[in-house]
Amino acid sequence: MPVIFRRPTTPGQRGMSINRQTHLSKKRPEKSLTEILKKHAGRDRFGRISIRHRGGGNKRHYRIISALEKGPVTQAKILALEYDPNRSANIALIEYNEGTRAYILAAHEMKIDQIIEAGEKALLENGNRLPLGKIPRGFQIYDIALDPNRKGAMVRSAGASATIQSHEDNGRYVQIKLPSGEIRRVLAAAYASLGSVSNPEHSSVMLGKAGRVRHMGWRPQVRGKAMNTNDHPHGGGEGSNSIGLKYPKTPWGKHALGKRTRRNKRTNTFIARSRHETRR
Repeated sequence: MPVIFRRPTTPGQRGMSINRQTHLSKKRPEKSLTEILKKHAGRDRFGRISIRHRGGGNKRHYRIISALEKGPVTQAKILALEYDPNRSANIALIEYNEGTRAYILAAHEMKIDQIIEAGEKALLENGNRLPLGKIPRGFQIYDIALDPNRKGAMVRSAGASATIQSHEDNGRYVQIKLPSGEIRRVLAAAYASLGSVSNPEHSSVMLGKAGRVRHMGWRPQVRGKAMNTNDHPHGGGEGSNSIGLKYPKTPWGKHALGKRTRRNKRTNTFIARSRHETRR
């Protein structure tokens, strides 16, 4: 669906755009597949701020997202495409052959009443879910699981997709190229969905005014340079001077830009090419 720009009748409307998704269902979410989502305003269990700039926002119910695969061969029918306030992508309400219902991530160009499949013998069609070892080279995939017994963990945001690069000779691993440019080795028995994630226009939407950001649960961000010396390493000084440091710092004195923060060295062997190497 197209991104529609508002007429500049007010300063808040100028530059604002909305994503008109008329194909989405207007019905209430499936009650058995939703949970109460308690807000924590960025606080941890001690009541201290652990994530800054969070708080407020509209009330939400969490939609329980499931994996499509339930057995050797699984078939389901898409009953509705719905908006989910907890993620950038849209979700699809499906009904299995035995009558149970579930929510899954919707693929781009997925349609109501479409029959989707999951399993080793599923067809190579949009929205179907297969083991990575059964998907040919060059196909676009999303919602990639890292283990055969786990749900999807990678490439789940709106409009995202990865690409099958190659199948290793031993048949145990498949190399996939992620949206960041990283090439990663994943078990061939792990599942992924064919296609790309729905709502690709999400990144083109301009919020336009502070009120829409607050409605999403984000609080204002204050520059460190605008603070006092005791509040931030960048604070203090007269007028519009520089930060007076060799490199930008976080509020806690750590490196702010370019510092590698990855700690999971155990899985470094699965990274065939780092995303940083693609930028050289």
